[in-house]
Amino acid sequence: MFVIVGWLLALACVFGVFIAHGGNIEVILHALPFEMITIFGAALGAFLATNQMKVVKSTMKGLGACFKGSKYSKARAMELLALLYEILQKARKEGLMSIEKDVEDPHSSPLFQKFPIVGSDHHVTEFITDYLRMMVSGNLNAHEIESLMDTELETHHHEAHAPVAALARLAGALPAFGIVAAVLGVVNTMGSVGQPPAVLGGMIGSALVGTFLGIFLAYGFAEPLASLLEQKIDEDGKELQCIKTTLLASMQGYAPQTAIEFGRKVLYSTERPTFGELESHVKKK
Repeated sequence: MFVIVGWLLALACVFGVFIAHGGNIEVILHALPFEMITIFGAALGAFLATNQMKVVKSTMKGLGACFKGSKYSKARAMELLALLYEILQKARKEGLMSIEKDVEDPHSSPLFQKFPIVGSDHHVTEFITDYLRMMVSGNLNAHEIESLMDTELETHHHEAHAPVAALARLAGALPAFGIVAAVLGVVNTMGSVGQPPAVLGGMIGSALVGTFLGIFLAYGFAEPLASLLEQKIDEDGKELQCIKTTLLASMQGYAPQTAIEFGRKVLYSTERPTFGELESHVKKK
């Protein structure tokens, strides 16, 4: 929603001021289709040549997410921490083996079904159950599991940021492709030097539209999308860090109520519930 609002504001300010100062918008509109095809065609070709298909697919998926609101909220954070509390409390009271069925089949587990907001999230569920399974097996200590978690989170970070890097490279290339389009326009103009000055002026103006479009598309459209996608990816990583901190605190001997307090502190302040809010939510559940 805000992406479209931002784009409309940028377009209105740039072209509105241009028209208000007496600019001839017809020159831009006349050159727009040809310059756009040149710039977008070259950019798309370079994008496909630079990135593996998995990065291309991830980028397309990420672009779709940019136009949706964030799924992370205080309610989701409380659901996640309440789920972890229930699991750790059951393991503490009945033993680690009591959660084995929940870990092996979380989709039919009453614990995960009790918290549908996070229980239906494949990535979150998989991350939780993978490490709970290791805790149940008892073959790894807290330091070994922490090292493994760090490795997985680092892999997740690099993989998730590949589309961001791809978009950033595209944003950096768009001004250059705009110059390419402008140079082609100048070459076309030089081949028509016998035309009247008014015609040559229009042709030069059309050629310069390519430079303008390349810069405008780079910093008004592509770069903001890359930045927004990076913010959304960081939100994903923060939730996994919360799970990691909570489970490690439990492995180090802290009570479930204290362990989820460790995890609560990891969350961003905008989504982090207060101690009282989380305690009340856990008791209610």
